[in-house]
Amino acid sequence: MPVGHGFSRQVLPVIIASLFSAAAELPAQATPPKADAPKAVAKPWYESFRIRGYGQIRYNRLGETNDQLQCEQCDRSWGQNGGFFIRRARLIVQGQIHPQVYIYLQPDFASTVGTSGNVAQLRDWYVDVGIDQENEFRFRVGQSKVPFSYENMQSSSNRLPLDRADATNSANANERDLGVFFMWAPKVARARLAELTSNTGKGSGDYGVFAIGAFNGQTANRAEANDNQHVVARLTYPIKLRSQIVEPAIAAYTGLYTVTADQRSTGVKGRADWTYRDERVLATLNVTPRPFGVLAEYNIGRGPEYNPARDSIETRSLRGGFMTATYKVTRNKQVFFPFLRYQVYEGGKKQERDARSHSVNDIEFGVEWQPNPSFELVTEWYHGDRRFEDRLKPRNRQRGSLFRIQAQFNY
Repeated sequence: MPVGHGFSRQVLPVIIASLFSAAAELPAQATPPKADAPKAVAKPWYESFRIRGYGQIRYNRLGETNDQLQCEQCDRSWGQNGGFFIRRARLIVQGQIHPQVYIYLQPDFASTVGTSGNVAQLRDWYVDVGIDQENEFRFRVGQSKVPFSYENMQSSSNRLPLDRADATNSANANERDLGVFFMWAPKVARARLAELTSNTGKGSGDYGVFAIGAFNGQTANRAEANDNQHVVARLTYPIKLRSQIVEPAIAAYTGLYTVTADQRSTGVKGRADWTYRDERVLATLNVTPRPFGVLAEYNIGRGPEYNPARDSIETRSLRGGFMTATYKVTRNKQVFFPFLRYQVYEGGKKQERDARSHSVNDIEFGVEWQPNPSFELVTEWYHGDRRFEDRLKPRNRQRGSLFRIQAQFNY
């Protein structure tokens, strides 16, 4: 038998058996672990905030025919000794810091306090707390706009006329107060309201389809002066009609307002406690400019007002409203809003000296030009017939016209 053949028959089986035996004694190799799916890392709270803002610079005296025609609540740079004016310098910090908690902070660095201008002052600081997961039901706590007039709730960065209408803005100076508001809006309505918040949608923001709440009533950044809070309620609904959104609304508030010592002239007469009934009812109709738009509001009520015949502050009736019509034009990615507004008002302005008595009959037209999202230019011609009387000027009626211009910067 050949040597090689015998070796293979006798030794090879032994080698193979030894290999199998050695392999059996090796430790079993562990199955490689599967890679874990990446875990979602929650954002730190400070990464949930957004910072934005806008500023406005004005000049009001082009073509002015009467430097005694003024509007303290509208724009303090009107009339005699007026010049270039920083109307607003806003910085906004906002964020959804929790799925059901939203915070909003807005100071203005161009406020006027007494004779001092460009003073930093709080405009908004509030928190929205959602009750349900969709935040259809929520509470708003803090200083915010009072849910009453559409134009009051509309941001000044979106509004077309340079100033809010006297008839509705006289309800709340600076549009704001400190209080608690409950708001409800279904998801579809909130989506429509959000659709209009851009400066081309000219919306008022989301204050709910139904809102009700209580607030101090002495207006923003002023301490409460009596033991009574104002109560406000508003009902609206944004109706989709093809490309248009039509939003009718009704609102009302009631409470007591105290004309404090710093708001009264020496010697003026009034109630012993200087506290007066303050209440209004308002109707609104807004049609989004796509391309034609209109905003109309009218309110009636009663509140403190100076009576020149008796040299006293009394509770008197008030009424007035406005209508603003516009048409949106887009050319080469630039947006134009020509507009026309007419307004009337008869009544007092509780926050002005002696609850100054007013009679307003104004018309204005102009155009807003947006060459890009960061810059806007508004030019406006204004003609007014205004009576504004207090103890220092018990007979004061002024008529005139002027050309106004405003540059706005969005950042």
